Amino acid sequence: MKIFPLTLIPNDTNIDFMRMRVASLVVATLLALAAIGAIAYNHFTKGAAFNYALDFTGGVGVELHFPRAPGVDAVRDRLAAAGFEDAQVQTYGTGSDLLVRLQDSGEHAAKTGTVGNPAEADESTAAGIAQDIAKAASTPDNVAEVRSSSVISAQVGRDLARNAAMAMAFVIIGFMAYIAFRFEWKFAVAAILTTLHDVLVVAGFFAFTQREFDLTLLAGLLTVMGFSINDTIVVFDRVRENFRTMRADPLTVLNTSINQTLSRTIITSFVAFLTGLALYIYGGGSLEGMAVSQMLGIVIGTISSIFVACTLLTYGPLKVTKQDLLPKAKDEAALARRP
Repeated sequence: MKIFPLTLIPNDTNIDFMRMRVASLVVATLLALAAIGAIAYNHFTKGAAFNYALDFTGGVGVELHFPRAPGVDAVRDRLAAAGFEDAQVQTYGTGSDLLVRLQDSGEHAAKTGTVGNPAEADESTAAGIAQDIAKAASTPDNVAEVRSSSVISAQVGRDLARNAAMAMAFVIIGFMAYIAFRFEWKFAVAAILTTLHDVLVVAGFFAFTQREFDLTLLAGLLTVMGFSINDTIVVFDRVRENFRTMRADPLTVLNTSINQTLSRTIITSFVAFLTGLALYIYGGGSLEGMAVSQMLGIVIGTISSIFVACTLLTYGPLKVTKQDLLPKAKDEAALARRP
């Protein structure tokens, strides 16, 4: 990899990744167990594995515009003082535009004199709550204007959660079918395990930190799946080619394949990471979860495609040999019948 006259990654690298395969698997397993532990702990102690946002729980969302940037912390404190303790406040667009979310519209409807509850709230309920939020968030010299308000019932939130789970399952099944068709089954299983590991670690991070889990973050997780599987397939393509052309043992072939694709892997990951970073910096609070999931997933996916994917092909039933990739010999009986 060259940037002008500077060579960052030599094309003839010869790093012995297979020498570190035991440590790689141990670290990957510990990360996966930690992620499972964080998700399970939240599920049994808090009733939910993640800190689900309004998209999944139902409630009211209000978009406010201020003449001047009011400061998220200051607005959050004013709303808490007015009785909206659970209000989630974040910027979107510019610092003068804020998005306020309430996950318990019924409670606040009772406080503000409007009619409704989380399951039956209507647009008039949302409008009434929005006006009270705007009044509480404003100061005499910086009065908030309600740009829009919307309500999502709890049933809609449950439907979205179910559809999200179905989308994730559909993607996983599609990946498995594609890889099983394109590669030998050992490669397919190793690629799926690597991809699921990456998604699990990223999901565990959000379970541990209790960042808000919304639809944009779910989109980020799906992006992680796509990036991870693509990176792994590139490495496996080279492994398949080298198994058919090199006269060497499997560990040498795997090691050579990783080194040959190392420059491409790092360049692609670096550019993709910059995209996520730009989204994090300029996308505002509403896209922060998606950007964080993409950046973390790119880092984890890159590391796993280098240290984990090929390592899985060296153990147990997934251990790959040259015979697995060579064309199948014709039946000897059929050959014997030939003149």
